[in-house]
Amino acid sequence: MTASGHPTSPPGPWPADTTEDVRARQPAMAVLPIGSFEQHGAFLPLATDTVIACTIARELAAAHRVQLLPPLTVSCSHEHAAWPGTVSISARTLHAVVTDIADSLSRSGIDTLILVNGHGGNYVLRNVVQESAGRGVRMALFPGSADWDRARARAGVQTSGHTDMHAGEAETSILLHAHPELVKEGYESADCVADDRKHLLTLGMSAYTESGVIGRPSLASARKGRELLAGLTETFGEYAALFGAGTPDHD
Repeated sequence: MTASGHPTSPPGPWPADTTEDVRARQPAMAVLPIGSFEQHGAFLPLATDTVIACTIARELAAAHRVQLLPPLTVSCSHEHAAWPGTVSISARTLHAVVTDIADSLSRSGIDTLILVNGHGGNYVLRNVVQESAGRGVRMALFPGSADWDRARARAGVQTSGHTDMHAGEAETSILLHAHPELVKEGYESADCVADDRKHLLTLGMSAYTESGVIGRPSLASARKGRELLAGLTETFGEYAALFGAGTPDHD
């Protein structure tokens, strides 16, 4: 833990807090990054969604008194199965794991869990949050579509959330800002617009894109990535107020 009261940020996705750090901070909620391990074209890594979820979660943990959890790195990526490297678990498994984590947190004294979801295909997380209302463990899913819309507007992202579905302007921008070493050459010429993808869940991504990209990564920039993260951190203030998460103590 740093002198300012922020959680320590070691290399990699693992929080460095000890049990005494958590005891001293007395977090009002926990933040769980949920990513995926799926293709993101030829220029972004399979772990892109996990990297983005962790990056967002760390920004939230720096601004609020929360317990930052290690990420779930494999989730529901079945629509990407046509590309080498993609690995998925079932929606049933993801539901069970997240529910078990929430129950475990409750036993250790934290009754609020924020799911920071980096993969749009994790539809079951909405049901997990919906069901939490009757379980005594409060949950929220972040960022929601409205949160992304506000952050996109702030950052000047030109493509809509629908057009910018996968490995596009927003995702590439965040990695260009936070982890430029993970972005390979070729994003500047990898645009693929496929707004009419009505049967994507039935046919998979390969019916709509050969490269695995749906969006316009050529428009990405590190500046947009920085502003996207700042915008999301700002909109999370509403969630923090709702659940009573304060800011870290400062010396």
